[in-house]
Amino acid sequence: MSTLAPRISPTGTDSQDADAPVVSVVIPCLNEAENIETCVVAAMEAIVRMGVSGEVVVADNNSEDDSARLAEQAGARVVVEPRRGYGSAYLAGFAASRGRYIVMADADLTYDFDEIPRFVAALDEGAEMVIGDRMDNIQPGAMPWLHRYVGNPILTGLLNLFFRTGISDAHCGMRAVRRDVLPRLDLRTTGMEFASEMVIRASKENLKIAEFPIEYHPRGGESKLSSFRDGWRHLRFLLVHSPNHLFIVPGMALAGVGTLIVVWVESGIDFFGRAWGLHALIGGTLLMIVGTQVLALGLCAHAYGTYFMGERDPWFDRMRSRFRLEHGLLLGGAFLLVGLALGGVIIATWVAHGFGSLADERLAVVAASLLIVGIQIFFSAFLLSILGLRRGQRSA
Repeated sequence: MSTLAPRISPTGTDSQDADAPVVSVVIPCLNEAENIETCVVAAMEAIVRMGVSGEVVVADNNSEDDSARLAEQAGARVVVEPRRGYGSAYLAGFAASRGRYIVMADADLTYDFDEIPRFVAALDEGAEMVIGDRMDNIQPGAMPWLHRYVGNPILTGLLNLFFRTGISDAHCGMRAVRRDVLPRLDLRTTGMEFASEMVIRASKENLKIAEFPIEYHPRGGESKLSSFRDGWRHLRFLLVHSPNHLFIVPGMALAGVGTLIVVWVESGIDFFGRAWGLHALIGGTLLMIVGTQVLALGLCAHAYGTYFMGERDPWFDRMRSRFRLEHGLLLGGAFLLVGLALGGVIIATWVAHGFGSLADERLAVVAASLLIVGIQIFFSAFLLSILGLRRGQRSA
């Protein structure tokens, strides 16, 4: 599960205040004594060249070296965030910054602070978020082979598949955002998945996102990135924020395949030159039951995201406007009635044969499965209705 931080609303001076700087450069820092002075000076020089007011905010993540002192001596305003994590540092930096525009960059010399004017210019031109694209300008030795050709392309591809962002490099650490859109983004994650969260939330809020190529340099000092742990955190975050791909699609596939198997077996049609019997039927009904349960979990996940987390999903919005509790109860009741009817047939046959052994295993498996599916649908409809009570409270 992703670690969540308390919701932080950006504080400081409103962008309409004449004393507020135009640009805040926020740099997260954890034990970067080798690099932080160079980064702060480069950021300040870039602001001076633009001829606008600005500040450099270093979000020190409770460093154990002299990073905070060196950053302050170089001219930065330092805010200390004791909770470790990439996202924690940025949330603290955002809360402390005062600029109309916020430019983000790491403290490891991988990004060129001379690019800051390009990011600010894109925001001036109407973009609400700007992201750098490193992938065609990676200097030798700057990015491990695994990250460049496997990790980043796969994670960026999945992010674009799930959320249709159209971003080429979703994990680039140099980006910029307008201060006034931060409340809409409602950023919360504290780890490396913060980079994914920004893009996902921007996509869901339909922000105007700009992207342009930048160079990526070899880092100075020791890397804090853990390839597999941080890669998994990104993947996990993508999945839990996409109920359609985590629940709905797999659930429909399982239930659909299971139903086809049940119909095929009960029809007695040969497949691959043989007739399929009880064991195939049990497998099909299991898939049908599991698929129904996964689908129900997906609908509940959608409801929770909509009513409690402020998510907006056009598909779920259409479904909830067309279907009510009673529709779910009727559907579940229909499965229950068919299951009970088949059970009645089995009992009637048993009675007709003088209360002997119950030999119709296949019909019993189907009847039991329909009863289980009916119960799942029936009570899942009630759970969705309970979650939906939040809608009435919010509109009151």
